[in-house]
Amino acid sequence: MQTLKTKVLIIGAGTGGYVAGIRCGQLGLDTVLVDASPGLGGTCLNVGCIPSKAIIHAAGKYETVAKAASDAGTLGITASTPAIDLSKTVEWKDGVVKKLNAGVAALLKKAKVKVIKGWAEFSDAKTCTVKTDDGDIRITAEHVILATGSEPVELPFLPFGGDVISSTEALSLPEVPKKLVVVGGGYIGLELGIAFRKLGAEVAIVEMAERILPLYDKALTDPVAKWLEKHGVQLLLGARAGGFGDGKLNVTDKDGNPMQLDADKVLVTVGRRARTQGWGLENMGVAMNGPFVKIDNRCATSMKNVWAIGDLTGEPMLAHKGSAQGEVVAEIIAGHDRVFDPTTIAAVCFTEPEIVSAGLGPDDVKGRDDVIQAVFPFAAIGRALAIEAGEDGGFVRVIASKSDHRLLGVQAVGQHVSELSNSFAQMLEMGAVLEDVAGTIHVHPTLGEAFHEASLRALGHAIHI
Repeated sequence: MQTLKTKVLIIGAGTGGYVAGIRCGQLGLDTVLVDASPGLGGTCLNVGCIPSKAIIHAAGKYETVAKAASDAGTLGITASTPAIDLSKTVEWKDGVVKKLNAGVAALLKKAKVKVIKGWAEFSDAKTCTVKTDDGDIRITAEHVILATGSEPVELPFLPFGGDVISSTEALSLPEVPKKLVVVGGGYIGLELGIAFRKLGAEVAIVEMAERILPLYDKALTDPVAKWLEKHGVQLLLGARAGGFGDGKLNVTDKDGNPMQLDADKVLVTVGRRARTQGWGLENMGVAMNGPFVKIDNRCATSMKNVWAIGDLTGEPMLAHKGSAQGEVVAEIIAGHDRVFDPTTIAAVCFTEPEIVSAGLGPDDVKGRDDVIQAVFPFAAIGRALAIEAGEDGGFVRVIASKSDHRLLGVQAVGQHVSELSNSFAQMLEMGAVLEDVAGTIHVHPTLGEAFHEASLRALGHAIHI
């Protein structure tokens, strides 16, 4: 058996693990990165963020052509009847993923990180055996960074297989299903459900909660619900899914009545769980926080020099959180004084329309009289109207302290608002006050003007409303 000793051993090459590896390499740390996936980049790059946004983009393009092919056309544009070969769309998506896989590999090579393809299993906190195509490798390390990520939750009565699929299989379907039932009305189910509706599938969504996207406030989710209704998506709220067979999904509606939904495919998106099984976590002696690995504000576990980052450490399960944690840990190992203590981690839901939330929301400040809230609609923004983004009820909302006007939270719903998320997070991270946003000259015409106007409105003098 081959043996290796290294300063840093990283398990998992997702957005947390590979970023940690690159930063370790930049800092001159001898680093080994172990990953069993076919391509570097983890869930996000291979079967999550990137491929899903590619399919969502393609679906939007198809919908635009479909509108142009309708009797009335759109924006004065008409077209012939559109068609889609989803297998070719998936081939294009796979090409995007492969290009990014190669990019990550090149960055790790430049940083002199040794990448080993194989499955690692720990016998103790600092020792693992990696099974590779060329035989087993025993690795010992001074520091271990756990970045194993997460995996889709499987329902016992709807096990994955055949026509019951997870988001992974949904992103590689060879053709658009005629009838798709989505179990779970969270962001993954809605993003993909909306995309397949745009591609021409009949879509039904089964959600246990009383409304979609229950982690967001109702004002943010109402425009999405209106889009679903307008486009004929069947929405069953307060409902429970049951077994599936013979092309029919058993469902119990909110009143307790049994019903069946026809389905060519059933997409189960009821959440994700930390990947803690199968690689020897139980042999490492680290403390747990429920289903997650417990860490402090340095991403340190209870075992000395064992660190954990990303989805393995709990909510929010967001790629950019894992990347930021990876940088922090690499710098701590190199001797820098760092902690992971962000003011906010912005979240984006790529539905139709998109949703952004950063910092405190209205439910977080409910009943408080020491805050200011102000909303500015995209319907009053020229750029929004010019790109058909101002007619879906979209808006930007700011929440600030009444005493010193410090921003506490910013939210938005509307087309393309994901591109505003970094501006929202930056202002919150810098401790900006309303006057900082109001005093920044925002480019015209852009959607970002709604952030400016919402801040002006909170100060009592919005211009365009």
